[in-house]
Amino acid sequence: MNVTIIGLGLIGGSIAKDLKRTGFATEIVGVDSNPEHGKQAVELGIADRYEELETAIKQTDVVVIAIPVDKIKLVLPQVLDLIPANATVTDVGSTKREIVTVVQNHPKRGNYVPSHPMSGTENSGPIAAIENLFENKICIICDQQNSRPQHLALIEKMYQSIGMSTAYMTSDEQDHNTAFVSHLPHVTAFALANAVLAKEDRSIIFDLASGGFRSTVRLAKSSPEMWGPIFNQNSDYMVEAIEEYQKHLEAFKKSIQHENTDEMMKLIKHANGIRTILDGGNQSMIKNEKTIIQLFTPKN
Repeated sequence: MNVTIIGLGLIGGSIAKDLKRTGFATEIVGVDSNPEHGKQAVELGIADRYEELETAIKQTDVVVIAIPVDKIKLVLPQVLDLIPANATVTDVGSTKREIVTVVQNHPKRGNYVPSHPMSGTENSGPIAAIENLFENKICIICDQQNSRPQHLALIEKMYQSIGMSTAYMTSDEQDHNTAFVSHLPHVTAFALANAVLAKEDRSIIFDLASGGFRSTVRLAKSSPEMWGPIFNQNSDYMVEAIEEYQKHLEAFKKSIQHENTDEMMKLIKHANGIRTILDGGNQSMIKNEKTIIQLFTPKN
């Protein structure tokens, strides 16, 4: 199986490593707008060779587009124009509504399977790619009814080969859910980092910073080139998520401000309920996409 990876950073590079390791791919052809990244990917064994886009996809079986979501909107139509008639295309973007709209009337729309493998780190570039990044994680496939069965089955098989389970959602449901469980955590990490950086005596704060602070603010190291376009494409649901978060921050603020210990303890204990989902609910979520939607979509 010849697999072309467009974008040789953390996600694209990690997918490439695992597809080669598991034998799904017999050859990985890398494409990247940064020639140095392409060269580095070959040196690191992430890609077997590095090619320009048109050359790479002439005889490919599968194309995985792993670049920022604003660039996916530009590259995806080009890829569908150029691929062989039987080739399969997927993207790994964290937003989906705008991306699928761009190609909704494309003659090869059925060759395309919108997907979002839910995994990652704050690091970027080919050097950030790691094996087993996706093991026991969930991949969301969107609007599966618009993909031809053979292409859908191949992408399902691809993600299964690297240890992922599959959930199915509409593009709208995907963007709504990820606004809360993926995009909001990044916004709060960026905001927390900015709050600390705004302190005049921040050097003392950093000297005192321990595991809790470091793990909470870790996402603030994430690439602005990746996350800025995600926030823009999902702005409506991002605003909803931020407003919901602000409401709960305000509740904590008032309980602390008025020394209302009972209310404060009530809020903390209620938050402890997330343990049930994070520690015990993963398998049930994987098996039933309706459960995922119910758990991840906020209630009014």
